[in-house]
Order: sequence, then structure tokens, then C-alpha cells
Amino acid sequence: MKYGAHNYLFTSAWSDAHLPLLKTARELGLSCFEISVGDDVTFTPKKTRQAASEQQLELIISPGGLWPDGVDVSSDNPEDRARGVAWHKRQLELASEVGAVAYAGALYGRPGVVRKRTPDPDEFVWTAEGVHDLAAYGAALGVRVVLEPMSHFRTHLVNTPEQAMKLIDAAEHENVFVLLDTYHLITEIRDYAAAVHTVKERLFSVHACGSDRGVPGGDFVPWDAFFGALKDIGFDKYILFETYNSSVGDFAYKRGLFHNVCPDGEAFVRDGLKFVRSHLE
Repeated sequence: MKYGAHNYLFTSAWSDAHLPLLKTARELGLSCFEISVGDDVTFTPKKTRQAASEQQLELIISPGGLWPDGVDVSSDNPEDRARGVAWHKRQLELASEVGAVAYAGALYGRPGVVRKRTPDPDEFVWTAEGVHDLAAYGAALGVRVVLEPMSHFRTHLVNTPEQAMKLIDAAEHENVFVLLDTYHLITEIRDYAAAVHTVKERLFSVHACGSDRGVPGGDFVPWDAFFGALKDIGFDKYILFETYNSSVGDFAYKRGLFHNVCPDGEAFVRDGLKFVRSHLE
């Protein structure tokens, strides 16, 4: 199993000044690190790649930073869809440049955009076309494209594992995978074991978070069923810890996290690792 952490456990935005965090991650016993990118995130890819290599860490990037206007692969507007594909392709190029193994997130839409309407069948078709385009581009660069179902408070398009697999089947490309986030799933499903088995052939990574987006364990996520299913399918890929550090100014508040679940990123990782390993190893 490969354990990792998201940079948001430690900082609001990745930069060259945060390269020492990769050494911290390795000292905590991690083997991978997730970095959020966006138009407001500036760093030197070569330096990040070198520092990660020195610490023997694999990298995953995700589009958690600023998205420009008109970037939405699922938009009704074909120009916005084209801008969405083009913008995500630039992030895939960045992923390749830093040596990342995957580009993961709600790439199929725009987080925060929830269209409250009867689903338009064409929306799913053109979204699948965009995902196929990204998957093919990622394959050429050696970067996996990983889709994350999110809560219906964040998107209307892919909320459940079943919807993720439906989109993957429609995209018709082998370079599309799934990230299951235990926090996002809490509002969408009741059977976590079934969720794992639904995506088993495409499951690439897990965000292990409590139902309050805090340290996993002692919350409402049915961890025994979830971990049991991971064992059933022989999952041995990536499990990462993700939340927002509440001691970094007003970062957590700006992200909509109003309770103090992560005042210390290192403690979050240590406690999370202890809990997850007690169930899986």
C-alpha cells in the first residue's frame, strides 16, 4: 500500500518555499504526496520533481487551485467545454513535467457548479467526449486521468461510484480511473463496500477522511465495511489523507471548513496512518 498526504494539510498553496514538506512527508512514513495546482499556484516544476525524487516520493496533482472563467468540460456552452479541455491538458502537461503519476479530481465538471435541473442526456455525452480527449492526452504523456465523485453540494454530474463508472464506460478509454473520497461519499451512498466493488477494476486512489473531514476513525464512515472491501479486491495502490489546515490563517474558512479538524498536519497524518494501518496491515 502507498500512503500519502495532500499539501492542504500543511499549506494553502504549493510553492518552492514548501519543498521541505516533501522531506517531512517521507519522515512521516509516506510514499506519495498530492499537490493542488491552478492559476494561482506558482512553483518551479523541476525543483518539485527533483525534491520528490530525492525523498523517493511519488507525486499526484489535482486542480484544487484557481480555475479561470469558462473552464468546464460539462458546460452547455461548447466554447467553455473547449476551454475546459485545453486548461486540463495544460495541467496534464504540468503533471508530466513534475513526474506525477496521476492528475485527479472532478475533471468532468466544475466544482461548485450544481445545475439544479432535469439532467440533459447530451450533457453526459459531451462530457464523456471531453474525458476521452483528456485520457488520450494523459496516456501520451504517461499520466493517469483519475475522476473523483463529489458530494451533490459540489457537483451535479458525478456523485456516486456508479455514475463515475457510467462516465468511464462512455469515455471509452483505458486511461481513466477513479478516486473514492470517503468524506464526499457520506452524503451520497449507504453501502461503502458496494462502492468499492463497483469501481474495483478502475480504483486508483482513496482519500481517507472522516465524515467531518477530519482524521479517519471515530466518525460516521463505515470503516470496517470499507476496509474489508478494499481487502476483498486486493487494493494496494494509493491511500491519501486530505483536509484543510485550520491553523494557516483563514485558509480553512475560505474553503468552507468552519471547525478545527486539522490544526496540525503532521499529527493528522500520524493519527490517520495509525488508524488505516490497524485495519489494512
